[in-house]
Amino acid sequence: MTRLAAPAYKVRGTNDGGKADALNWGSWFLAAASAVLVLSACDTTGLPREYRTVAVPEARLTALDARSRGRSLFLEHCAICHGERADGQGRRRNLSHQPADFTDAAWRGRATPRWVYYVVREGIRNTPMPAWKILSEDETWDLVAYVLSVAASGADQRS
Repeated sequence: MTRLAAPAYKVRGTNDGGKADALNWGSWFLAAASAVLVLSACDTTGLPREYRTVAVPEARLTALDARSRGRSLFLEHCAICHGERADGQGRRRNLSHQPADFTDAAWRGRATPRWVYYVVREGIRNTPMPAWKILSEDETWDLVAYVLSVAASGADQRS
């Protein structure tokens, strides 16, 4: 990871014990952190061209009704491998590749809405993860909303 340096400037003529410098540093840091978050949400690395520009329905991803529908779909289609608690401990957890644990913070750190959408729609080649093209686009986004909500809340919210 590249280390960012604070801007090298001072507010001249202030007699505030460095408060202005702290405010400038804080503003710079906030702007840099925001840029990193925005860019990570837009990361399309490794996605096929047609998935790089898929519109992400941000409001749907946070909607409780979408997450509820997504949970129902998850229990119907995904829990057999990923477990009812979305922790990768389903009945078929002893596959050639361990099913993803959606409660894992490290997994969530790598996952973007577009990437999860792509994986659900296309599966993962050379793994037991199948493509779920039987789901409509709306159902897929509901499932994405649920999976990302589990990941965001970790082991605390899975019902």
